Amino acid sequence: MTVDHGLAVALRRRRYLLSAWPWRALAYALTTLPLAGAAAFGAAVVAAPLLLVVSALRRGRPVDAEALAVLAVVALAVVAFAPLAGAPVAAVERWRLGLVDDRPVTAPRWRGLAARFTTATGWREGAYLAVLGVVLPLAYGMFGLLVLLDVALVAGPWLAGGEDRIVLVWATVDSPAEAVPYALAGLLAVPALVYLAGLLVAAQAAVARRLLDDAPGGAALREVTRSRARLVGAYEAERRRIERDMHDGAQPRLTALTLQLGLARLDVPDDSPAAKPLAVAHEQAKELMVTLRGIVQGIRPQQLTELGLAGAVGELAARSVVPVTVRADLTRPVPDLIETTAWYVVSETLGNVARHAGAGRAQVRLTRDDRRLVVEVRDDGRGGADPARGTGLTGLADRVAAVEGRLLLSSPPGGPTLVRVELPCRP
Repeated sequence: MTVDHGLAVALRRRRYLLSAWPWRALAYALTTLPLAGAAAFGAAVVAAPLLLVVSALRRGRPVDAEALAVLAVVALAVVAFAPLAGAPVAAVERWRLGLVDDRPVTAPRWRGLAARFTTATGWREGAYLAVLGVVLPLAYGMFGLLVLLDVALVAGPWLAGGEDRIVLVWATVDSPAEAVPYALAGLLAVPALVYLAGLLVAAQAAVARRLLDDAPGGAALREVTRSRARLVGAYEAERRRIERDMHDGAQPRLTALTLQLGLARLDVPDDSPAAKPLAVAHEQAKELMVTLRGIVQGIRPQQLTELGLAGAVGELAARSVVPVTVRADLTRPVPDLIETTAWYVVSETLGNVARHAGAGRAQVRLTRDDRRLVVEVRDDGRGGADPARGTGLTGLADRVAAVEGRLLLSSPPGGPTLVRVELPCRP
């Protein structure tokens, strides 16, 4: 089992500066520069003539109508070309997101050139190209000025002392001694700049995921809803029925079986070959009674008590016939009922993956924030899961809704499939 901490989450950690995340953010920022530079150059080629025309109009100078028409055509052509130009940039960006966010990014499945212009995904990729060419150069430029200012402060003692006086921020210094306090302030500002760089990169990554991750679009995450009154009543009726059947049928028979095995142990000598197997069978019968009673009464699975949610889910993954990766970010305690619900959700969903998805791999992600626990199970199978064709997903929705949570599903034909469950965690 691996523990996942995305950059946005890592920024809230006390040991952020001592971790690898600042270096990963730096790598992401450095690899952004050539992409943003190329996009900014393209934006400047289009924007420069338009700015000249606007400037001429503001000064009252005449502008040729043909020139305006040509510029309008060029601008429209650039906008129309954006979905095509954004495709290679989006492919690189989906790969680069792994530097600061370990969650997989779903790429669209294109069906011809026309799909670039007729789907929202193509225009979202064009919008991200605009973000790269316009917004990010401004943001990175402002951050670069702050870095240069800090470097000047730190280097002040070495720059001062010459024939010319130097200006540091708002003060003029004549000697290295006068520049030392500014250098100390610059050194103290370095951690703040590292955090600011992390925030800038995290914001860029969030925008990139929002625009380039195709999982929430197309066959969008749709909530699998059920009638709250119906499901609560049905759940309680079914629980009472199972409890009654167990109390009147299975439990007396198990009790009789346990007693018979206990009496048989008394009649079998300790040195008999049957003594040990008989003792094992007796203990297993008693454990089975406890297990059945616990299931009916709603007691937590034993794995949760012993290992916690992350460990119990890791054990489910280890037993799965499909390779499963578990990524857990559980920084706060989870209520017992929510833990139990999440465990059953993962157990049932992984069972569905093994039985129906035809998947080669699956991933489970657990995230806990101030208000909720989010469980995501993703597989690379054939997709096409539909709650209307079976009771498995609606049964899960019933269980989740019983604790005031919600279940969302994305499963376009051809995959991948994403099941997302949001469970409330009240303080």
